[in-house]
Amino acid sequence: MASAPEELGSAVFMATQTISEKPPLLQANFIAGFQAIGEERYHHKHPFHLLMHEGKLTRGQLQAWALNRYYYQSRIPIKDAAILARSEDPAFRVAWRKRILDHDGDGATPGGIEKWLRLVEATGLPRERALNGDGILPATRYAVQAYVDFVSTHSHLEAVASSLTEMFSKKLITLRVDRLRQHYPWLSGGLDYFSGRMTQAPEDADFALAWVVKHARTREDQDKAHAALRAKCDILWAQLDALHHAYVNPAWPPPGAFIPSEQHA
Repeated sequence: MASAPEELGSAVFMATQTISEKPPLLQANFIAGFQAIGEERYHHKHPFHLLMHEGKLTRGQLQAWALNRYYYQSRIPIKDAAILARSEDPAFRVAWRKRILDHDGDGATPGGIEKWLRLVEATGLPRERALNGDGILPATRYAVQAYVDFVSTHSHLEAVASSLTEMFSKKLITLRVDRLRQHYPWLSGGLDYFSGRMTQAPEDADFALAWVVKHARTREDQDKAHAALRAKCDILWAQLDALHHAYVNPAWPPPGAFIPSEQHA
């Protein structure tokens, strides 16, 4: 008769063996898993975005959004550089560096960061405020740094998979541009960022998805890739949680945060 420790050890071994022996998902099911995560967790359903698309945000609330989102945008090339530096595959690096140029520009054509600064200006704020990081919410800084840390410390596969929120961004951008023009016509001169992302994001998503599908060879790899996308969705959602708490309800901006002027509140 086996002792209790022996029975426990056997149970642990069998559980570990069961997990490791789970067969990989079929490609279609693996991809469907990403789609399901996006439908459930992508920030298109966040209350702050819903208010934006319904035309219910004030100029001050949109200023806070543009200012804090700029901090996220400014770290995207840093995040992508970290992913690029981890690859030993020249073909991957060539494909991935396009993302850095898309955001930083090439010296002749403005990139996404410059275009976002124009959006900040369209809200009525000076670009210097965004460049200096004045008034950024602490939670925004923590969430954005969490993303940079994630791609730097997790596996290369997980880092690439975390970018797959771009699978869902074109639909959100299409809706956003339409509603911003409809409800906030004074922003129309600052929407060039979104025009570029309409083509850039799907191209980037197609490459990243194909790469992840090819390199996630085991069920464990696939599960980690799905988890990475969930983590990225959580990071995006957390940024909007901070904005909603600070500027919508209960509208308690923390010390040092941007405060809209009374006329824009």
